[in-house]
Amino acid sequence: MEKLVEQLGITRLSKSQVSEMAKDLDGQVEAFRTRPLDAGPYTFVAADALVLKVREGGRTVNVHALLATGVNADGYREILGLQVTSAEDGAGWLGFFRDLVARGLSGVALVTSDAHRGLVEASGATLPGASWQRCRTHYAANLMAATPKNAWGWTKALLHSVYDQPDADAVHAQFDRILDALTEKLPQVAAHLDAARADILAFTAFPKAAWRQIWSNNPQERLNREIRRRTDVVGIFPDRTSLVRLVGAVLAEQHDEWTEQRRYLGLEILAKSRLQDITCSPTDAEEVTIPAITA
Repeated sequence: MEKLVEQLGITRLSKSQVSEMAKDLDGQVEAFRTRPLDAGPYTFVAADALVLKVREGGRTVNVHALLATGVNADGYREILGLQVTSAEDGAGWLGFFRDLVARGLSGVALVTSDAHRGLVEASGATLPGASWQRCRTHYAANLMAATPKNAWGWTKALLHSVYDQPDADAVHAQFDRILDALTEKLPQVAAHLDAARADILAFTAFPKAAWRQIWSNNPQERLNREIRRRTDVVGIFPDRTSLVRLVGAVLAEQHDEWTEQRRYLGLEILAKSRLQDITCSPTDAEEVTIPAITA
């Protein structure tokens, strides 16, 4: 706490001052983390996890801060939830999404994340009808690992050309052309890309005006960098309570800033997104989720 308030020019705090400040902040953060999610439908949701260090049982251990953001019915971004778990596994993500649903999360049409299996399966189990968008940035890193180093430059250029197309039909047509080009020269890369098709092109089911906001976790990464900037002041947290206190306060501050900024997505775009989601056939909904995932 002293390290944090030093930024405000306060160089010394008594134990009672620290205790009172922490108690007050804990109450505010808890109210924020458990508030009803009543501004839905939350058409688009993004989820991610951060690894942070705490002291437990006389040693330093890694814990995982599970985070979710969403776009509410008025087009503004919201911080939806924060939970700290010992491991980023299926059980942790399932409990996290169940809590969001219990607090009112509804109307989700698309969840954007990396390919963590536990996350994807948990969102699928708790948000029926929502499709999954595999973050294009994370997928590019996965594809790079499967591509010969001397071929990555032009393979990356081909992949990026998919996202430069003017409409959904053109995106899928370009994807087909890339598969044809890679099948003969790099069959393993082509197979990798083909297997991920439904996951990385889920964004095409929604209006083009929303694509940049939903086809990757880059907006979430910017939030993560702000959390890192603030938590680096502490380094290793003395316990999980102090971690939740600081990270929760950062998230609450960011949440308030978002409500004062311009809409993240326009109301017309959201209306079209919900309409397209409603008119999506069951076959299409099944097509965008593949249970066998390699992170």
